[in-house]
Amino acid sequence: MARKSSVFDMIGPVMIGPSSSHTAGVVRIARAAIKVLGSSPDQALVTFYNSFASTYEGHGSDKAVIGGLLDFKTDDVRIKQSLDLAEERGLEFTFKSIGNASVYHPNTIKLNLVKGERKVEVIGESLGGGLINISAVDGFHADFSAQEHTLIIKADDVSGAIAFITSILAQEKANIATMSVSRKGKREIACHVIEMDSGLNPITVQYLKSIGWIHELIYIPKIDL
Repeated sequence: MARKSSVFDMIGPVMIGPSSSHTAGVVRIARAAIKVLGSSPDQALVTFYNSFASTYEGHGSDKAVIGGLLDFKTDDVRIKQSLDLAEERGLEFTFKSIGNASVYHPNTIKLNLVKGERKVEVIGESLGGGLINISAVDGFHADFSAQEHTLIIKADDVSGAIAFITSILAQEKANIATMSVSRKGKREIACHVIEMDSGLNPITVQYLKSIGWIHELIYIPKIDL
C-alpha cells in the first residue's frame, strides 16, 4: 500500500545539505539502522547504489550517512564534520558504490554494521522530502518508514505465530498500521515487521522476548529521525 505524504513531507525537513533525498533521507536511513543495531557501530560498510553511487560525495551523502550513524539529526551542524568526528570516535567506515543495480530503488543505501559481536545489514531507500523506507533487514523483507513504533521479530515459522503476536498487541490496544511477514524458506526463520500507532509497555516487550520460538525481538519506539 502506498504511503500518503503531506505537504510538509514534500517540502522536507530542516536539514544540513543541498538535497532532502541525498542528505536528510540518508541521515534518517542511518539513524534507523543504528536503532536496529542497538547503538552506533564500531565498523560500517556503506554501499551506495544507482544514482547515489555517482553523487554521494558531491551531494554530501557520505557525510550524511556517517552523521546518521553517529546519531546526529538532520539539522545537526556537526554533519559537515562527521567524517572527522567518526574517526575521532573510533568508527571505522568504508564506502562502496554500485552504479547499475536494477533490483534496487534509484536512491538506495545498504549498511553493514558491526558493534562488538553483533552484526546487522539494513537496506534503505530515500524517497524524497526526507521520507525513507527500510526495505530489508538481515536479508528479510521489511518495508517500514521508521516514523511509527516498530517491532521486528525473528521467530520460528510455526503455526499460529501471527495470531499469537497480534493478540498480544491487541491486549495492549496497540493499533497495527502496517505488518509484513517474510521467510527465506518453508519452516525456516520468519521475520515479522509491525508498525504501530502507539507504543508498548516494557513488560510486554520482555514477555514476547521470553517466548521460546521467538529468537530475536527489536523494538524501536517512535523517534524523531
